[in-house]
Amino acid sequence: MTVAQLLEALSKMPKEAVVLIEAGGGLSRVDALDFVEDQGPGAPAEVILLPSMDE
Repeated sequence: MTVAQLLEALSKMPKEAVVLIEAGGGLSRVDALDFVEDQGPGAPAEVILLPSMDE
């Protein structure tokens, strides 16, 4: 999924909905994003969703 595809999908959701990510057999809130530049020819830049460590 690309950022554009993610934004399109999220734009159809209620603005107050909480974003969750599967983590270790359970669900955690997404707490932050990490951006990684492309790492060479043919490697795309990446956005990593980071789970909350409070749960």
